[in-house]
Amino acid sequence: MDTEQPIGQALSRDISRGENVALELDRFISVRHERRVSKEDRERAQEEAWAESTRRHNAAREAELKAAWCEYHREQSRRHRATLEALATEHEQRAEELMGGGDAA
Repeated sequence: MDTEQPIGQALSRDISRGENVALELDRFISVRHERRVSKEDRERAQEEAWAESTRRHNAAREAELKAAWCEYHREQSRRHRATLEALATEHEQRAEELMGGGDAA
């Protein structure tokens, strides 16, 4: 048996299968890369949307709290004013009574 190959026979092999495999591998890598990048882009967009939503929510909540405190202070001011006016009127009446404007008890 002759185990020797004729000269040049190894060079004449069909390498198209190997080239096809390389192209398929390149295509696979490209698709995976695009999926990864697009996933990262989606995640980044979701994070940005979440951050913006949180910012808007916090701003709205802060505005609600500010309005509530404002209303509280206005109502408290009205209550104090009514109480103080009643007290001032009472003291004015007592002073008038003491100055001889009426019968003092």
